[in-house]
Amino acid sequence: MLKKTLGALRPTRAADDSELREMLHPDRDAVRCRYSLAHAVVKPGCGSLRHRLASSEVYYIVAGTGIMHIEDEAEAVHAGDAVSIPERAVQWIENTGKDDLAFLCIVDPAWRQEDEETLE
Repeated sequence: MLKKTLGALRPTRAADDSELREMLHPDRDAVRCRYSLAHAVVKPGCGSLRHRLASSEVYYIVAGTGIMHIEDEAEAVHAGDAVSIPERAVQWIENTGKDDLAFLCIVDPAWRQEDEETLE
């Protein structure tokens, strides 16, 4: 069994400028899956940078409120929402609330640095 605890993981700054903790990645963990799973946080009044991935991605909002931007669309997101992001779509998320905006990032196939392009 592989078990990780969010609070025990060291945060890093993602290319899109969100705070990221990698939960599962098939290249670094003893798991047999195609996807990677990370926990991201965007502070109040901040947003991630515009970026795109070669892979498809799902954001699952765990806490907070914000606006999700995918290409020319923008929609409010809240805890309990899941957002599907197509591969190569320009995306960013902004925190419009007073608390941290926390979300899970599920990338399939698994995230690789060379597959991410920051546009700012």
